[in-house]
Amino acid sequence: MSGDSLADDLTRRTQNAPPELLSRTFFFVCAALSIATTIGLIVLLTTEAAKFFTFSASLVGVEGQTATVVEFLTGTEWQPTSGKFGVLALVTATLMVMIGSSLIALPLGVGTAIYLSEYASPRVRSILKPGLEILAGIPTVVYGFFAIIYITPMLQPFVPGLGTFNMLSACIVVGIMIIPMVASISEDAMSAVPEELRQAGYGMGATKFEVSTGIVVPSALSGIFSSFILALSRAIGETMAVTIAAGSTAQFLNPINPAAYAERALPMTAAMIKLIGGDVTGGGIAYRSVFAIGITLFVITLAMNVISDYVAQRYREEY
Repeated sequence: MSGDSLADDLTRRTQNAPPELLSRTFFFVCAALSIATTIGLIVLLTTEAAKFFTFSASLVGVEGQTATVVEFLTGTEWQPTSGKFGVLALVTATLMVMIGSSLIALPLGVGTAIYLSEYASPRVRSILKPGLEILAGIPTVVYGFFAIIYITPMLQPFVPGLGTFNMLSACIVVGIMIIPMVASISEDAMSAVPEELRQAGYGMGATKFEVSTGIVVPSALSGIFSSFILALSRAIGETMAVTIAAGSTAQFLNPINPAAYAERALPMTAAMIKLIGGDVTGGGIAYRSVFAIGITLFVITLAMNVISDYVAQRYREEY
């Protein structure tokens, strides 16, 4: 009897035993609860956001002030108290956080992953990797205060006119926050590359640097890209650090203009916190705009995850 046949036979004999049925039921309930929670969140977000837009508010029985989709998606002014709901002012600030933090986290994270995977000894790796991952466990509010107490004062001599609250400090601190995610996942992907590929490279006369950058990194590309998307999704969804460091002034800025990073701004997550923590009344248009921002954020992160899955499937290497 082969090993697979023996395993199947043993599994068949025990699959209806009470402990096996109990554990199977428990794991099924866990999975079902996770899916039900996700569906419930999406339904809540969609139905509440529908109350904000003019075309759908009447369908869900909501009367009163609403906003058109065009006004919401193309407007550049976000002033709920004045009835201005142009989400572009918030989206551009969110994009600035994503772009700025990625410029810091992606090269540093991949460089760290290459060192841990290819250059560090097992003892050094066993110390550095858990130490690096501790950064992910620090509360984000601490990062926010770190930005305004330490990072901004260090930058002010080099960036004239930089205020206490600015996007540059927010980008730097969020970049620091997501380095562990990029480094850890990328290192796992690089460690999964078969040793035979490295030995083949050395056999061809390649140096360690050439093997690392020419063989290991391309072979682990799908995992590295997935780490990028996950880290950027974290940067987009970050709330407390950017709320503290970037200020609370909603204004439309050009994400590719370096001078704009010296300005204060209001990313989408911070705007939601500001609305909920303000004097908005439940059921009013300002309150309902929270869900409109939320579904916009959901669509952006969903699109990023779809792209990530496509790239991971497209460039996945199977050994």
